[in-house]
This record gives sequence, structure tokens and C-alpha cells, in this order.
Amino acid sequence: MRGLLGRLIPEHPAIRTGLRWKLSAAIALVGALVAIALSLVVHNAARVSMLDNSRDLAIERIQVAQRMYESGRTQTFGVKVDDPTIPRDLLQKVLDGRRATYVSAGAHGVPDIWAALPLKDGRVLSLHTRFTDRSASVMQDLDQALIIGSIAVVFGGSALGVLIGGQLSRRLRKAAAAANRVAAGETDVRVRKAIGGVVRDETDDLARAVDAMADALGQRLEAERRVTADIAHELRTPVTGLLTAAELLPPGRPTELVRDRAQALRTLVEDVLEVARLDGASERAELQDIMLGEFITRRVAAKDPDIEVRVIHESEVTTDPRRLERVLFNLLTNAARHGKPPIEVSVEGRVIRVRDHGPGFPEELLADGPSRFRTGSSDRSGQGHGLGLTIAAGQARVLGARLTFRNVRPAGTPEHMPAEGAVAVLWLPEHAPTDTGSFPILPLSGG
Repeated sequence: MRGLLGRLIPEHPAIRTGLRWKLSAAIALVGALVAIALSLVVHNAARVSMLDNSRDLAIERIQVAQRMYESGRTQTFGVKVDDPTIPRDLLQKVLDGRRATYVSAGAHGVPDIWAALPLKDGRVLSLHTRFTDRSASVMQDLDQALIIGSIAVVFGGSALGVLIGGQLSRRLRKAAAAANRVAAGETDVRVRKAIGGVVRDETDDLARAVDAMADALGQRLEAERRVTADIAHELRTPVTGLLTAAELLPPGRPTELVRDRAQALRTLVEDVLEVARLDGASERAELQDIMLGEFITRRVAAKDPDIEVRVIHESEVTTDPRRLERVLFNLLTNAARHGKPPIEVSVEGRVIRVRDHGPGFPEELLADGPSRFRTGSSDRSGQGHGLGLTIAAGQARVLGARLTFRNVRPAGTPEHMPAEGAVAVLWLPEHAPTDTGSFPILPLSGG
């Protein structure tokens, strides 16, 4: 299922950022824009209101000054008659017989307020005041309050974004973890149940979709497994009959070829049946306590006495000897078929290494792991159907072990240069090969 999901959802390099920080930045940006817009509106509205009040006050004062002027009394409020500094636009309106006010830019950005009106004798009475200090102080206090409020909105929005994004991010991380478990083969895991929660949102829709996809893929894989197992099972009887019939043929080269191909066909059928059983996840290990180094030495000697076995550190393990032997023999067969001698086997604690000196594993196998009907030969010219490593990996999963593959290259060798050998490593569970709990890389000849 992992390989199928990997093909359906290709990976692309991308910059990884947290969802909570994206939401926080987005809310903070929107909050900042809204705060700036509202601040400008409030600032301009307050300024216009204060200027209107100053104009009304200037009009009231100049009207009082007009009555005092016409009655011959002393002028107040600093009004002037025919002031030469009166702005031209204001003067033009007054000469047209209208009473008017005017705002001009003064020193230090403080506006000047002008008011003027025509007198009966044709002269112009004008009043020139500045924006009051109290009004300027009020505007400064207002601007300061708006700035503080805007900053508070930004930080509050950021905190809210972190809170909301953190909650959503946790649900998505739980969903991703559950989906990875499903991809790893845990078919009983359900993403919707893993994320939990009372509130229903789009995350729940995504979880249900992933669960539905996993169920559909599981049903498809199970159907394929059953078809494969049924076909292989039906082939056992005719293949057995073929082998029996081949034994009755007269001696000779043609007979040897028929027997060889019939035996290869029987081996293929048995391997396909074993793969189908392993895919069904119904296999269970029959555990026994064994001395790992002694066990590996005896089994390798029985298969090929020329293969060197080094027991670096003996260890007692609890495992299934039959399945462990199956994994070991498949790794040795792959090394002999697709690699080159000498083949070396080492045992260190609970770690078993099988190395050959051939061209190495193909890049597809290193990247995706063993795949049925894909051989371990980098040039694909070797014999075999690619089921040996698939069975080894499946039996390792039943044992709770981990099977890894790598190629041997001297330090500093470019990746495009041919490898100097291949190493398959079987990590049995609860292994502790050294006092520090690490897994040292063994010195390899020629590496």
C-alpha cells in the first residue's frame, strides 16, 4: 500500500512552514490593514471636526468684532482691517460680498484659521488664529491611542492566529500520522478516529476521504492477493504433474532442460503463494530462544561452506528459526545470483549483514525497497523473478525485524561511479550490539 500511495501522491521539494504561523501572519496582516484604515478614517474625521469647530468659532468672533467695529468700540480677538497678509482665495470671496473662512498650512504643520467678511464701508475685516494648542494636543493623544490600538490589534490577531492555527495544525498532524500508519500497512487505523474532536470542519471531510481511499485500496489489494493466491494454488497440481511426467522422460539434454524449467516453474508458484500469504498479514512467528551467531554459522555452512561467517558478538535472541533461515537463504541466493564473490556474512549482537562484491543494488530498490518481479540486479540481466527479496522483507516483518539495503562505495566516490558491493542488513528487534546501543558500520574489505 505504501508504494501505491507513493505513486498516487508524488513528492515535490517545497519550503515547509507551519500552518499556525501562516494563519497568524494572515490574521496579523489583515488586522494591520484594517487598523491602519480605521486609524486614518478616525484621524481625518477628528481633524475635520476640530477644524469645523475652529471655523465656527472664528465666524462667531469676527461677527462680534464686526458689531463692535460698526458701533465704534475697540476691536478684540486680534481682528484687522484690510490685512495685507490675508490669503488671496479668501480675499476674493470677501470681495464678492460673502462671509468666508479659510484654512492654510502654518508653521510646524499646525493649520492657520482665517475668517473674513466685508464691511459696509467697503473695507475687509479679517481674523487670523492658529489651531489651538488644546486641539493639537487632543489630536496627538488620539493618534497615540490609535497607534497603540493598532499594535494591540496586530498582536491580538497574531495570538488568535496561533491559537486557531495550532488547533487545526494538531488535527492535521494527527491525520498525517494516522495516514502514514495506514500507508505502513496498519489497515485497522482510521484517520477520522485518530483526529478526534467534537467540532466538525474540513479536516473531518479530509479524514473521511482518506479513510475511504484506504478502504478502497485495501479491498483492491486484498482482491489482487486472493486472485494471485488462487491462480498459484490452481497451478500447483498441473506443475506437480509436469514434474512427475518429466521424471519419466528418457535421459538426455532435452530432458534436463524440461526438468529444469519445470522445477523453476514450481519454485515460482511456491514463491507466489508465499508472497500472497505474507500480504494477507495472517502469518505469525513461532518464537524460540537461539544463539544467533551459532545458528547463522551452521545454516550458512549447510548452504555453502565457502561463505565466510564472522561472529563479532554472540547474542541470544527470541525469534522464529524457520523464518530467519528463509530470510538468510534468500539474501545469500540474491548475493550469489546478482553479486560477485566473495560473499561475507557477519553477526554482531542482533544485527546480521550479508555482503557481496558485485555491482550493487539498483537505485529503484534502494529508494522503494524490494518489489516483486523486479530482480536485485542493477542491470536487470540476472535470472530470477524478484520474489526472493520480497519474501525476505515480508518474513522480516513477521519477525518484527527491519531489513535495509545499501551499496558500498569508498568515501568521496561520486554517486555515478559503480558500487563495489551490496550489503543487506537484518536488524532483529530489541537489538543492542554495543554497550552504547549504537550500530557500528563494519569495516568492509575494499571499502
